[in-house]
Amino acid sequence: MSQNNSNQEILTPSPSLKSVPIKVSSADLPLHCPTAASPLWSSHPHVYLPIEESGIAKCPYCGAEYELTKE
Repeated sequence: MSQNNSNQEILTPSPSLKSVPIKVSSADLPLHCPTAASPLWSSHPHVYLPIEESGIAKCPYCGAEYELTKE
């Protein structure tokens, strides 16, 4: 006997849930993720992120987005 799943909702992420970039300054360079301020639960292998040229970077492990601010 098969069940009819036509009444189930398909949930998609809300555009308002988009992550807000973490602001970093030149004093934070070289940029690495996780940072010293990151909570322990978000730990993953330490990775350096090239942010100097474009001003933005995204961590390949956790997806954290960083934005280089002008001082």
